[in-house]
Amino acid sequence: MPLFLPPLQTPLLGFSTETSAAQRAVEARFDAAIDAKDQMAWLKRLSGGAHHVGSAYGLKNAEFMRDLYASFGFEARIETFDVLFAEPKERRLEIGSFRARLGEPPVKGDATSGKNREALPTYNCYSCDGDVRGRVVYANYGLPADYEALAERGIDVRGRIVIVRYGGGWRGLKPKLAGEHGAVGCLIYSDPRDDGYAQGSEYPGGGWRDRNSAQRGSVADMPIFPGDPLTPEQGSVPGTPRLKREAAPTLTKIPVLPISWGDAEPFLRDLTGPVAPAAWRGGLPFAYRMGPSRQEAHLRLSFDWKTVACRDVIAVMRGSSLPDEWILRGNHHDAWVYGGNDPLSGQVAMLDEAKAIGALARSGWRPKRTIVYCSWDGEEPGLLGSTEFVETHLEELSKKAALYVNSDGNSRGYLNLEGSPALEPFLTGVANDVSDPEKGVSVGARLRARRVAGGDAAARTRPDLRISPLGSGSDYSPFIQHAGVSSVDLDFGGEGEGTQYHSIYDSYDWQTRFADPGLVYGAVLAKTAGRIVLRAAGADVLPFAHASLADTLDEYVKELGRLVETTRTETEEFNRRLTDGSLALSLDTKETHVLPMPKDAVPPIDLSPLVEAAARLRAAVAANPHPTDAQTMAVERALLGPGLPGRPWYRHVLSAPGLLTGYGAKTLPGVREAIEGRRWKEAEIQARIVAEALDRASAALRNS
Repeated sequence: MPLFLPPLQTPLLGFSTETSAAQRAVEARFDAAIDAKDQMAWLKRLSGGAHHVGSAYGLKNAEFMRDLYASFGFEARIETFDVLFAEPKERRLEIGSFRARLGEPPVKGDATSGKNREALPTYNCYSCDGDVRGRVVYANYGLPADYEALAERGIDVRGRIVIVRYGGGWRGLKPKLAGEHGAVGCLIYSDPRDDGYAQGSEYPGGGWRDRNSAQRGSVADMPIFPGDPLTPEQGSVPGTPRLKREAAPTLTKIPVLPISWGDAEPFLRDLTGPVAPAAWRGGLPFAYRMGPSRQEAHLRLSFDWKTVACRDVIAVMRGSSLPDEWILRGNHHDAWVYGGNDPLSGQVAMLDEAKAIGALARSGWRPKRTIVYCSWDGEEPGLLGSTEFVETHLEELSKKAALYVNSDGNSRGYLNLEGSPALEPFLTGVANDVSDPEKGVSVGARLRARRVAGGDAAARTRPDLRISPLGSGSDYSPFIQHAGVSSVDLDFGGEGEGTQYHSIYDSYDWQTRFADPGLVYGAVLAKTAGRIVLRAAGADVLPFAHASLADTLDEYVKELGRLVETTRTETEEFNRRLTDGSLALSLDTKETHVLPMPKDAVPPIDLSPLVEAAARLRAAVAANPHPTDAQTMAVERALLGPGLPGRPWYRHVLSAPGLLTGYGAKTLPGVREAIEGRRWKEAEIQARIVAEALDRASAALRNS
């Protein structure tokens, strides 16, 4: 089947033939009101000053957006939460006679890069204070397998300062794992192999990082819980009890600092020890060694810990006939500095949607369901604004929220989709109805073509686009994983030039020169996300398809079975190589190697309760192919359990951020992580917990 055929004008999911025609007419008027020039103007205004959470320019932006929403015809307000935030007072890093610059100087052609006095310096928010000394060890990306590789070579990080590259996993895991292995400090640097000159021309000649660009970011342990570190599972409003900072479980135990490759180079050059494995070697022109360093390094950090105002902008358009069913649309507005891409490229697209919806309302159209636009604050330190909003309004959201639609940064390229499995046919229909401006086909057809080119042959013929599960890293997390609200996260990307992620150079100039010139794909994002909102708000019945949920669940369960068998086979082979000596014989005698201990055998693991519950859910779906809105909303809520072991904030049984993957999603996480952690009895307990949730979902479909 050719991928470029135009979409058929069949009835939209959730609509009749007659209401589909009317809806398409509404969407044509909506598209006509989208204007990238408006987005460009808003982007320049919002990125004109540093606007981290609690900042003066952040308040100006919140007020500006509130007034914009009101001018579009929404009921708009600013909702404020009091949250913990830390700004650096002192940053000192040195080795021998070298002292790190720790600065990002102005560059020609970037108007805001010269405003350093108002910008937050390069730092990791929620690092602890510290003054530590130690020799340096290089630990690649700082993930569990990297520490295993160090241990196999007899390299101990206890009492050392670990230096790791950005990438491979979420930044917050890097100091956490370093501390758990005994390191006293952690440095995270941007290697030019990953996002610098090895990829393309450096900024401002090209879009890639130069020797001074560094990645700020939060290192809160968000796989435990996001939001204000002092008020877990409670909105941070007046009267809420707060933890003492030293008791907050998501704050780091060792100091951590992000640095550029220019500042990292002297530390890496000073390393001795074995040459690092090939996969560890970056783009700098010398041999990468594992350490330790010849000289002792010194890291000193102190912070101004304070409570700041986190300002969410909430804009509401009441539904005409189903006002107590809410379609929520969100994108954050705070940035580490100027945020031309992250987050404002997504924020201005969302404002454009709201403007176009307001124009529809002024012409007499009204949504059936209530539409709520949310410009979140405090996303960068740890999803503060969205999490505190959800925790504060959890009871009402549990009754009324039908769908949450999220975006963040945006650039040229392909559509990316993650979300609740029951949304697959709905989102496919939307993607097939939005035109790609550079190819003249739908964004859905382009996405199919990319997947086919990447080796996914099934993408050519499968009716619906598969969507990936949700992990974390943006504001959908509290909605899906804590409140059980069906959610989707989307953006465009893959064809912008370079990255300035979380640097001072993520600016209006960089975004409009290298990421999305003219914000052409900002307009496409507005048409795509806005169409999702319009269809969900205007459908005769919510456009969900629980058959897709059942199909996806079946695949997740099969994956668990394969994981058990693969783990058993690999364990047997690993122990065999230890026993017969082949592992020792394969190692180079000129290198230091420490043989690992044998692994415990994998026993039989009873996943039958999960398999049987998945079959019951499939039967319940087949028996009720046209559920009511109340049933549809109840299914997602039913998939909330008592919470994952050791991190009960994450309640959704189908997906969650992995404890050791950060943003990356784990499917059936309670069971999967128990198997991966070789906790066999826990895996069986978690399988029964998931089975109980699936049976609640089946019951929700049977209840009238």
